[in-house]
Amino acid sequence: MSARLDGQRIALFESRLAAELSELVRRSGGVPVCVPAVVERRLPSAQEVVALLEALRAAGPAVFVFSTGVGARALFDEARAQGLAPELLEAVSRGEAVCRGPKAVAALYREGQPKCRKARSPYTTVELIEVLAGLQVSGRTVVLVHHGGRDGALVEALVGRGARLHELLVYEWQLPEDTGALERAARELAEGEFAAAAFTTQIQARHLMTIACRIGCHETLVASLRSRVVVAAVGPTCARVLIELGVPAQVVADPPKMATMVGALVARLTAGSVA
Repeated sequence: MSARLDGQRIALFESRLAAELSELVRRSGGVPVCVPAVVERRLPSAQEVVALLEALRAAGPAVFVFSTGVGARALFDEARAQGLAPELLEAVSRGEAVCRGPKAVAALYREGQPKCRKARSPYTTVELIEVLAGLQVSGRTVVLVHHGGRDGALVEALVGRGARLHELLVYEWQLPEDTGALERAARELAEGEFAAAAFTTQIQARHLMTIACRIGCHETLVASLRSRVVVAAVGPTCARVLIELGVPAQVVADPPKMATMVGALVARLTAGSVA
């Protein structure tokens, strides 16, 4: 990244990889302002995991669909807590595993399951459904391990093809307990005090808008993000949700990586125009 941001403030809503994302901005001469917008909280799921394995004992080989690595880890951790991790691994190995992205693939590998079908980049629901189209799911048990929210489009696609769907929501995306930083960021973005806002997941954008509505600056925030602040999205799923929220992204990373997003954002900001 040869272009320089010359001290422009960039709002970053990433939590887990905030340090890495901040460093990318800092190296380009920008001032990163980290605003945690999401926490991942595991949900009590012991009964659901026990019931799932009981059902699988009487069923034929199942299809396991893992939307995220976090979900895969949470499922195996809960099975471990119940003394059922070997049985879960055997069930996954006996059936077929389908992963939406590389983090889910890595999580299964760590559990001893190296074989799975993988969605292609950019790892959205569209590509996951594409992989599932090559599998026979009609009349078959399909275990869908959701990400932090229920994926209605994926559910509809599987049910529409006759799958006997078993859904698991083992963790949930929630607002941070302390939303002070998010409230400040919403107000400052509404006032145009940031050069850009970068979103690495769609739920970050949803939570920002939720807070803006709560504190009464939603309309001015949307207007500012449409006119004065460059909006960046890490990939197409995030970009689609931003459109739904009324703030289309001017920068969409391709491929969907943080470094690519920051590079494209720097190029946009240093070009000297905001659409």
